[in-house]
Amino acid sequence: MTNELLKKVRKIEIKTKGLSRQIFAGEYHSAFKGRGMAFSEVREYQYGDDVRSMDWNVTARLNAPYIKVFEEERELTVMLLVDVSGSRLFGTTDKLKRELITEIAAVLSFSASANNDKVGALFFSDHVEKFIPPKKGRSHLLRIIRELLEFEPTNKDTDIGEALRFLTNAIKRRCTAFLLSDLIDMDGDIKPRYEEALKIAVNRHDISVVSVYDPRERELPDVGFIRISDAETGKEEWVDTSSKSVRRYFVDWNNKIQAATQQCLRKYKVDSVSIATNGDYVKGLIALFNKR
Repeated sequence: MTNELLKKVRKIEIKTKGLSRQIFAGEYHSAFKGRGMAFSEVREYQYGDDVRSMDWNVTARLNAPYIKVFEEERELTVMLLVDVSGSRLFGTTDKLKRELITEIAAVLSFSASANNDKVGALFFSDHVEKFIPPKKGRSHLLRIIRELLEFEPTNKDTDIGEALRFLTNAIKRRCTAFLLSDLIDMDGDIKPRYEEALKIAVNRHDISVVSVYDPRERELPDVGFIRISDAETGKEEWVDTSSKSVRRYFVDWNNKIQAATQQCLRKYKVDSVSIATNGDYVKGLIALFNKR
């Protein structure tokens, strides 16, 4: 690791670890504490116990009624699904979307670690670019941050569905997953291309969405003719931003994308928050935690 990269990793660690300890530790624990029930022990049946918990094998072996006792699973597996497509390099404020995603992912990682949870990461473009299996430990978290800072994808396009399908197949035990993306992955009718994959994934895992965006992606300024480039396809064209109809069309198109996205997430009861590159992601994450 170069000295410059080491400094960047350390800077991210200091900032986000502090936030995790001071602000998010309690919020995270209460929002994402163990959701499942793990087998603990068997004990003799007592009057009033739920007969559905009977352990028939032990009952038959000991010739006396026994039930299974379960307790809440405290330890979670947290997976970060990180969009590393070309659009993450866009930014017109003091942060690129990539930088915002990195900080948010780091905060979530340290919050999970403080809760004694394992953390893993999955980087995706139009395919899964890199998979980091869930583990514990500071060195593991710093590896994830390092990868977030320096990883360069092989492709620039986006396929959120591919990431969700990989998660469903690769992580067998139920996990808490955070999808960090701008969520711009629509078909020609402005419908999320990842809907079917999301429908399957939410039945297996607890998924939350952090949508990151730059203000200029949702509203064009009136600055005359500008050249716009698609970060994923490379297509360029000149746009007359002084035209009210052009600016209105741009806003309407983005509103349709946001409406379709929210409709899809609500349909499958996925908690989400949108955070701008010039916004306060602390407030955004607390709002997400409070929804749960």
